[in-house]
Amino acid sequence: MERKKWNIEKIISFWILLFFAVLFMIPIIWVFLSAFKVDAELNRAGGFLFLPQTWTLQNFIEVLDPKNVKVPIYKWFGNSIVVSFIYTVLSVIIVSMSAYAYGKLKFAGRDLLFLSVLFISSFPSIVNIVPLYHTMKLFHWVNTPMALIFPGLAGTFHIFLVKQFMLGIPDSVIEAGKIDGAGDIRIFFKLVFPMLKPILVVVGIFSFTGIWNDFLWPSIIINDVEKLTLTAGLQLARGTYETFVSKLSAVSVVSIVPMIILYCFAEKWLVKGVQISAGVKG
Repeated sequence: MERKKWNIEKIISFWILLFFAVLFMIPIIWVFLSAFKVDAELNRAGGFLFLPQTWTLQNFIEVLDPKNVKVPIYKWFGNSIVVSFIYTVLSVIIVSMSAYAYGKLKFAGRDLLFLSVLFISSFPSIVNIVPLYHTMKLFHWVNTPMALIFPGLAGTFHIFLVKQFMLGIPDSVIEAGKIDGAGDIRIFFKLVFPMLKPILVVVGIFSFTGIWNDFLWPSIIINDVEKLTLTAGLQLARGTYETFVSKLSAVSVVSIVPMIILYCFAEKWLVKGVQISAGVKG
């Protein structure tokens, strides 16, 4: 009886998850298919002709044209790659070191400081826009990649995530390093850091996708068109191709594809890292 009940619950859960998966996938599939359509098809029947009647690559050829100065997608793509890569590397290092300090080091006020950080992070990020802009202006970082990279490096959620994972690392590992005469920095990089690989891959993926998909902050802090990131540039492309939905779809596909490739290669580590409860076997 219990087995039958469990199977029914599993079947219901499967169909609910399948429903929401299809619900979220339909707009993405529509964008991909629209990128291969001509505008006449999109204007017909309100654009709800699902499969293209005439497949074309002309939309991609036009938006990816290096001579297209209105929508310099190559420069936007390059800016996004550079900013996202540097941000991800620095974020992984800073987050892991912060989590090590909060999780394994003992110092006065550690728990109170961590709770304070968690409390501050509960405020909506939008309230920081004005003071953050003035801070970047003080550092002369407005309209530079520095303003995109440095704010938000020490993500509180990521620190909490790594800290929880780090609790599964036996203290005996750290004690053994101290007995051998190693300092905290050496213990972290030589002993602790390699054990954090699964969760750091998750942090890296979240960091990369977060900065890649960020639209609001790059749109505010970057004034030069050629210095925009790809996601922020979509707004400019929208103004240029306002009546050409197929070309807007092509630009959107170009911005989505790197994320799909990233998830395909990192899926194993993503699933493994999320299973925090498994911890580290000592």
